[in-house]
Amino acid sequence: MIDYAPLIERRRKALTQLEEQIADPGLFDNRARAEELMREHRRSQQLMSCWSELQHNKQQQQDNRQLINSGDEELSELAEMELAELESRASQLEELLQYQLLPRDPSEDRDALIEIRAGTGGDEAALFAGKLLTLYQRYAEGRGWKFEILDASPCAIGGFREVTARVTGEEVFRYLKHESGVHRVQRVPATETQGRIHSSTATVAILPEAEEVDVSIHPDDLRIETCRSGGAGGQHVNRTESAVQIFHLPTGLMVRCEQERSQLKNRETGMRILRARIFEMKQREAQQSYSDLRRALIGSGGRNEKIRTYNFPQNRLTDHRIGFTAYNLDLVMTGLLDEVIARMQHAEMQERMHELS
Repeated sequence: MIDYAPLIERRRKALTQLEEQIADPGLFDNRARAEELMREHRRSQQLMSCWSELQHNKQQQQDNRQLINSGDEELSELAEMELAELESRASQLEELLQYQLLPRDPSEDRDALIEIRAGTGGDEAALFAGKLLTLYQRYAEGRGWKFEILDASPCAIGGFREVTARVTGEEVFRYLKHESGVHRVQRVPATETQGRIHSSTATVAILPEAEEVDVSIHPDDLRIETCRSGGAGGQHVNRTESAVQIFHLPTGLMVRCEQERSQLKNRETGMRILRARIFEMKQREAQQSYSDLRRALIGSGGRNEKIRTYNFPQNRLTDHRIGFTAYNLDLVMTGLLDEVIARMQHAEMQERMHELS
């Protein structure tokens, strides 16, 4: 049994210092610093609340055990039923406490970009990319996040060849970061006359949003070109060179944006996406030092790594990284990703605890 008391006491003292800093009249002279302090203060309060509930829970368990041994048959039966609920809740609280005490990944508080690309499977892959976009949009709405499509290349039959969206809100990257990888779908396409199941894939990349202070991009490292937009749009598409292509010469990265009518807005969006991709590249290089166990358990988040299968005929979802299978795919596709994400977070926490020990 871990003795959390010394760790909690240190965090309690840190919370007192945070409250002194927040009380400073000049707090918002540096808005970025102020927001970070406020986030840390909120997390510390959540930690203390969790600790208080756990302590109260343990006292209740002790009281219930005394009632069980009191000799009163009716009270003993009620206390035993309540004890099982208390023990289950205590287990949840201890896991939450462990997570809150772990060293924090600074990227977890960031907003995120979602890039989805159709993989193998032709039209069916494009349709599945569209389904994934809807899945994440519904999940974001359920968490109260804002979901905004930045750029898209739709297909005539529906779905997307590729699409990029921005998600903003509380701890977006923390909840979405494990979605990066290859997602495979198994289902019977509408055009299949013999009822055969086809497999298609789509690639998802979750990028923590980067600010200019995170990624320094020298203007001489860029080649920016303008061209006419493709797809629907009438005369505007045919006559206006509003689409923007940005090449980052040192990395070879290229971003194309044509979603907006304004060339300036497409350029701003393109730079936002480019910064996120460069930031992700830097993070990936840093993660090469992660343990083999971490990569085996959670996966590298690489774009070529198959992480999940969506089998529609069996209503089955399988996450291959942690061996998790559920038979409620119909509900998951409505945006109910909470159980899958919670299990990934649990696996990550257990592995991080192992590394720290």
